[in-house]
Amino acid sequence: MIHKLRRRIRPWFLLWAIIMWVLLQGALTVAHVLAGAVLGCLVMFALPLPAIPRGNIHINYRELLRLALIWLIGLVRGACSVSWLALRPQAPPKTAIVQVPMRVESELIFALATSLYNLQPGGSVTDIDVGNRVWTVHLLDAHSPEKIMQQRADIARLERQFIRAFERSNHGS
Repeated sequence: MIHKLRRRIRPWFLLWAIIMWVLLQGALTVAHVLAGAVLGCLVMFALPLPAIPRGNIHINYRELLRLALIWLIGLVRGACSVSWLALRPQAPPKTAIVQVPMRVESELIFALATSLYNLQPGGSVTDIDVGNRVWTVHLLDAHSPEKIMQQRADIARLERQFIRAFERSNHGS
């Protein structure tokens, strides 16, 4: 019984809940910190979540910073590209559905990569084949084979950066 109770207590989640509650309230007071702690404890005990399966994840913080930079650059480029497609005085471009292999080993990192790619404008993962590690991606701008190849290369670059940032093996280099 005590072991199960101990597994439910997640100090980092509690700290996060307190910080989020104080930020939502807009003022750092003892009452807000205590209320955040009470709410965090209620969530921990009333809605227990399983531990995140970390597997063979090793975080390389320098590469994680590079991943964040690459992702932010892709976000800005995608936003500008989609804005131009929406505002230009031409017909909408051809779109495409392509399959892209993903070599990340961890399912957690595979899900994170999918989520982060979907947050960038210009393309979205429409189907995931977890067993074969393949994304089916809808590309918004596929007006030429070169444009499709460029977007596939962007996905491959993002994939390599995820591997460098989170996996011990260097098969993505």
